[in-house]
Amino acid sequence: MQMCSMAILLGSCLGDTPCRGSPLTLVLMIASASIGGTLQYGYNLAIMNAPTTFIQSFINETFLERWDVQLEEYQVTLVWTIIVSIFSLGGFAGALIAGPMTIRFGRKKCLLLNNIFLMTAALLALTSRTARSFEMIMISRVLVGINAGISMNVQPMYFGESAPKHLRGAISLSSAVFTAFGVVLGQVVGLREILGSEPCWQYLLASNAIPGLIQLLTLPWFPESPRYLLIDRGDKEACINALRRLRGCEVQSSELDEILQEQAETKGMRASHPWELFTDRSVRWQLISVMIISSAMQLCGNDSIYFYASYVFKEAGISDDKIQYATIGTGTCEFTACIMCNLLVEHKGRRFMLAGGFTLMTFWAVVFTIALSFEHHTTWMSYLTMTCVYTYILSFGMGPAGVTGILPTEIFNQAARPAAYMIAGSMMWLNLFVVGMIFPFLVSGLREYCFVPFAAICLLSALYVGLFLPETKGKSLSVIMREFHSRGCQTFAKPILSSTIN
Repeated sequence: MQMCSMAILLGSCLGDTPCRGSPLTLVLMIASASIGGTLQYGYNLAIMNAPTTFIQSFINETFLERWDVQLEEYQVTLVWTIIVSIFSLGGFAGALIAGPMTIRFGRKKCLLLNNIFLMTAALLALTSRTARSFEMIMISRVLVGINAGISMNVQPMYFGESAPKHLRGAISLSSAVFTAFGVVLGQVVGLREILGSEPCWQYLLASNAIPGLIQLLTLPWFPESPRYLLIDRGDKEACINALRRLRGCEVQSSELDEILQEQAETKGMRASHPWELFTDRSVRWQLISVMIISSAMQLCGNDSIYFYASYVFKEAGISDDKIQYATIGTGTCEFTACIMCNLLVEHKGRRFMLAGGFTLMTFWAVVFTIALSFEHHTTWMSYLTMTCVYTYILSFGMGPAGVTGILPTEIFNQAARPAAYMIAGSMMWLNLFVVGMIFPFLVSGLREYCFVPFAAICLLSALYVGLFLPETKGKSLSVIMREFHSRGCQTFAKPILSSTIN
């Protein structure tokens, strides 16, 4: 599946680029950065589902050994929920430090240094069982979250700044493809027949060190972001060399001119701090859009399905012995949808994919609620609820999963981009923490209506994207910023007209 997505991307590059050379370096760079980057986010979401009962038993045994206390079921669930959700707080911390790290070290070196958190986390997870310490698992999850928070911000920035304009969306979307592939990989490795059994759960939690090691061995051979080299470091020769390697041919003057234009527009400007974007009226609508869409990506509830897939399928009436195989289907759905989105995004555009994805998610959440309401009256309803989970994830993968990560690269300039990613990442991780904490209680409290809040969020997000987000496909930053300004100057009471700026 991973090689399939790389072949699709390679074919796109060969078919669209004006260069006669090979884009193989660009494709391999994407694979190297992603294996130790966003793949880790999906992988670490998925691997926590399989050992749920084993780690809960470990928590109970630890309390009994230390303090001679037998925990109640709700207390074990609470500790387990904290272990799962604290990953999001680590991601929030990672999102906050990603911006300063990219400014100081650059995009590529930041991804390499990020593996320090990962390797430390893997060591703690591996030794936690011997040490009889569930606290070590918590710390490990925080560090893994920091790693994911940094990579989720830096990797799309690295790709967006390294890609040719006509392939910027597809290449940036590969981050989402590898996230989904990480989910599938984590679900497969988490099978009881592999590492998801009671004797092996500590090895499962530490297995994320392997992709990190692959990145450490391969990524140093690839160039830094050309835009970072020219705009931030002022090294034109290094920028040209990087472009030449990534394109497999001589540098096109039009591409270099665009980077030089952005350099001229940001000349004398230092990198923005996140709080400065809140007071900058020129980027008000860009910031509002990024905050809303990044929040909606988590508040829609999709990633919580990976955290608590067992809860969802048990509520849908799936038997316990089949749940682990049903969860693999969820990751496969998102992986397939992300590849489809990768193929369509440069044809249909970002706005269409986002609005369409949220609209479909709204529809399937409603169908899911209806199916859950009647599952005790009709035997085949449990299969419909399971289908709705899959189609919900498919709809998420077709739009929000991939396009959300592209936006800050396309709608903010070089000086504001790291701060914009910090804000977007912070919103994403904070909302993931909130949803991760309340989701099990939402399922048990609202039962068949547990997806109604998610449906409302998806509907509102689709309306916002359709009304206020301009299309960014194939446009330069200056054109996109003028279009945002023209939309922002109109009131909510007036119809939003499509901009005719080209």
